[in-house]
Amino acid sequence: MGPKRLGVGLAACLLAGVSLGAGAQALPPELQKAWKATRLPLSSLSLEIREAGGPVIARVQADEPRNPASVMKTVTTWTALSALGPDYVWRTRFLSDPGARVDEQGTLQGPLYVQAAGDPWFRQEDLWNMLRELRLRGVKNLSEVVVDRSRFGDVAIDPGDFDDSPDRPYNASPDAMMVNFGATRLVFLPDARSRQWIPLLDPPTRDVRVEGRLEWLDGACKGSPVVAADVRPEGPQSVIRVSGKAVGDCGEFSVYRLAGNQGDHFEALFRLLWRELGGTLSRGIRDGRAPARATALAWHDSPVLADVIRQINKHSNNVMARMTLLTLGAELNGPGATPDSGGRAVRQILKNQGVDTAGWTLDNGSGLSRQGRITARGLAQMLDVAWRSPLMPEFVSSLAISGVDGTVRRRLRAEDTRGQAHLKTGTLRDSRALAGYVRGASGKRYILVSLVNGPGAAAVRPFDDALVEWLAAR
Repeated sequence: MGPKRLGVGLAACLLAGVSLGAGAQALPPELQKAWKATRLPLSSLSLEIREAGGPVIARVQADEPRNPASVMKTVTTWTALSALGPDYVWRTRFLSDPGARVDEQGTLQGPLYVQAAGDPWFRQEDLWNMLRELRLRGVKNLSEVVVDRSRFGDVAIDPGDFDDSPDRPYNASPDAMMVNFGATRLVFLPDARSRQWIPLLDPPTRDVRVEGRLEWLDGACKGSPVVAADVRPEGPQSVIRVSGKAVGDCGEFSVYRLAGNQGDHFEALFRLLWRELGGTLSRGIRDGRAPARATALAWHDSPVLADVIRQINKHSNNVMARMTLLTLGAELNGPGATPDSGGRAVRQILKNQGVDTAGWTLDNGSGLSRQGRITARGLAQMLDVAWRSPLMPEFVSSLAISGVDGTVRRRLRAEDTRGQAHLKTGTLRDSRALAGYVRGASGKRYILVSLVNGPGAAAVRPFDDALVEWLAAR
């Protein structure tokens, strides 16, 4: 930075009441009381506030790398949107050997190849539709199924590594052939006559069973039932042990659990759906590679990327964010993608956009990490780039709307703030983050990035809300 630019930056920050000295850095006076109420040390905070497309308003320790928790998803989604385009789709394909025929009995010569695309939003009904397309084309009997996962490298994780909760869907491992995020749905149906809860598995497979029961309670439903559903392996099977109480008046409800790895989940679902469609499979399902000149039999295109990033950011979906980072790695650095190749792609994209990523650790792209690090200054730069991009509407609309939807639907619901901000939240033990855009009363848009790391970080929430309120009133 040249002397002239440095002088301008100093002047802007001094006018905002913020010191750039190495010691304590002042917050804008209007926010100092809200910060003191948190009883957190100022050293735990990194903050940058700027006018979108304009000057910096406040900056506190903005170059200190912090764990952003799920705010990291904004980095993954913006770089994917800007590099791949809003109309990007993942195409999953069924293939056969070149020249393979289907005989009069409906038997496909050679294997059925499943070319996995790394689709982060591939659902059970999508797989069913692909299998139905096979049946429409006269295929009934398969010798074996070969799943080509080569788009990604060895990316499987132990779902229990992060917090020792391996059956929780937020810990799902990425996989190039993921269906329904790898989660099993456990449906509880109320039977008022017998005063019992009937558990159903979706999909119903022989490898998963349910044990235990819920206690039936009378009365009015006053909230979501409190249910324990813990998965434990028993040999080749998984057992979901349920317990708890539920008021019959609450009606049918569901919980989701990881009851096996992604490969096992896909195989069980494939076999179940193929059998329901009248198909046969003589040998089995294995991993392998599809021939270079294989013939396409059926395919499924995902929703466009602009829709996918809304799911990721509004609902903070971890495994979808991981899959998107891996997709960036595959598209920019070739097949066999890993979190490292995805991270290199992100850094290159942001470098080309003029974003300073010094001190960043991108890790898995989801923010479900103790190692991930970004800076408030760098993230604010990225949000400013996004604001000035032709893709701004697609990106901003992916963020949760204050008091309306996503992870901030129950926050900032007062008249002055409801609907006035598009935000991404981040929540981990000892880490809290908030970033996004706020529309001020003047009609101007403001960018905010607040990162807090340290014991008691959860106490920052009222301050973050006050920050949004302050900007909304400008």
